[in-house]
Amino acid sequence: MKIKLTKKIKNNTYLISLLSVLFFTIIFTNLYTSYKEKQENSFLNFFNNIYLKKTINFTISNLNPKFSHKNYKIKKGDTFQKIILKLELPYKEKEIIINNLSKHKFINNLYKGQKISFKLDNSRPKKVIEVSIEQSKTELIIFNRLDGLDKFEYKKINKKLTKKINYKESIIKNSLYESAINQNIRPNIIIEFARIYGFQIDFQRDIWKNDSFQIIYETFLDSNGKAIETGEILYANLILQGKTNDLYIFKTKDGNEHFDKAGKSIKKSLMKTPINGARLSSSFGLRKHPILGYTKMHRGTDFAAPEGTPIMASGDGKIVRARWCGGGGNCIKIKHNSTYSTVYAHLKNFAKGIKEGRRVKQGQTIGYVGSTGMSTGPHLHYEVIVNGKKVNSQKLNLPSGKILKGNERKKFEVEKIKLNVLKSELISSQP
Repeated sequence: MKIKLTKKIKNNTYLISLLSVLFFTIIFTNLYTSYKEKQENSFLNFFNNIYLKKTINFTISNLNPKFSHKNYKIKKGDTFQKIILKLELPYKEKEIIINNLSKHKFINNLYKGQKISFKLDNSRPKKVIEVSIEQSKTELIIFNRLDGLDKFEYKKINKKLTKKINYKESIIKNSLYESAINQNIRPNIIIEFARIYGFQIDFQRDIWKNDSFQIIYETFLDSNGKAIETGEILYANLILQGKTNDLYIFKTKDGNEHFDKAGKSIKKSLMKTPINGARLSSSFGLRKHPILGYTKMHRGTDFAAPEGTPIMASGDGKIVRARWCGGGGNCIKIKHNSTYSTVYAHLKNFAKGIKEGRRVKQGQTIGYVGSTGMSTGPHLHYEVIVNGKKVNSQKLNLPSGKILKGNERKKFEVEKIKLNVLKSELISSQP
């Protein structure tokens, strides 16, 4: 019997082995499943622990920096309130910032391109602790939150800049602007150069090929030697057909002005033309109207120029009109005194801050060339009104500026000598 059982086992070894493997596999699987369930429950219980949750939340929240900065550049149509409302802050915090800062006048006079920076405390609740506003290249206004309060104090910070005196000269081949740009003269200096000569020079007809210019002007550099701001034009000379036109800066009781070598101010009651780089496209007098088609008196002077070209106030005065003027499109009228008024028509738009009742200074940008109203293309229609009558601005004999006398004249002669010496030194130091 024993022999028979042994023989049967030998004959069924494969089947027995297979059943054994299957048995142990089932046992092991059940044990592993049970163990895994216990581990998972333990793991879940571990993470559901309230103290652990607090620890994890605290750790994650501190992975973010406590402080962060949000920088913003003003776009057209932006207001301080609109900018604050865009920030990811509690509504109450937005109200605090708006109410504290909006009471300052300069906050409500933001301009396109101006930069604002916010320093945020990301603790709960999130809040603003500092607001930095760039007023100019050299001035910052910084609002700091008082500790533990919902109030701010502000201070002005002036950046330390180094003044550099520059001398440039060039022969004019095509245009004054192009020649100046080729000498790396900044555009605002070129515009100022053209402005101070705009009282006596017609840039379209008076400048010939191979005329030349000389200029001494200030620039202000930051700590890295980068030019941040430009200053005054100290000396200028426009040499036309061999004739020099020297101008020297001199400080009077009214501020810095430019005088010729005889001590006569180049400033007149009105500028000869209120726009630089323009072409006289239509003179004062009878002409066939380009739109209406019949001959009509043209009581102004038209200057063709690219759209967006700046237009300047011809003289100091008060804006009495800055609105839509029918066929004249967007127009501005300035009353200079009891005798003179000027009109500027077909403007694309007005410069920032230009509105009726405001006073403007001679040479101040008041608007930009456009083609609004009855116009066939971008140009400025310019009128001069004398005692209520429109006159030809190109033939008007305007009162000249003052002539220095007495002690002022003596001081001017000393300053003129100093500037001539400076000019000689700068020329001799040229590479």
